[in-house]
Amino acid sequence: MIVTLIVICEVGFWVLLAGGLSLRYLARMPRTGAAVLLLEPVLELILLIATAVDLKNGAHADWKHGLAAVYIGFSVGLGHSTIKWVDQRFAHRFAGGPPPVQPPKYGTARTVHEWKTAGKWVLAAVVAMGLLQAAIWYVGSGDISSLRTWQSKMLWVIGINVVIALSYTIWPKEPKAVESPESDAPDLIKRR
Repeated sequence: MIVTLIVICEVGFWVLLAGGLSLRYLARMPRTGAAVLLLEPVLELILLIATAVDLKNGAHADWKHGLAAVYIGFSVGLGHSTIKWVDQRFAHRFAGGPPPVQPPKYGTARTVHEWKTAGKWVLAAVVAMGLLQAAIWYVGSGDISSLRTWQSKMLWVIGINVVIALSYTIWPKEPKAVESPESDAPDLIKRR
């Protein structure tokens, strides 16, 4: 039941997103579109309640409950930026909006962008770990190894994202140097 509900929530996320943006830009009903988009967190709340009820009714805490916690965590950490990303592209494609904002490519601006992105992933992983820990406490005794496994996976997510952002800090990406046309000429020509 939990896996089915996760799939329903994911499909519901995209249906609400498409519906909200269609109302906002195609039907020219921005308030109604915003109201539909605000229903997105309701999906995560439903999933959280269903998971808690399933555990309360004596279900064995397994990978499905961990996946539900991770899904909710990632919705919290990355949901807003995903909606913003899709909104920019939808507005540009269907409503004559400006081209989507592209992330910076080089230097300090790129480093800051990478740390902000890492922050979103870290937030998602921390929320997931918190929900997993709450489930562990809620279950109390019994086999909670699958929930602990999900927690260790979230530590990997945090570590990988911090390493990526740190690599841009230590080795910032710089634009390629533009070579002058003379640099391709043989040495004899350059001397004249």
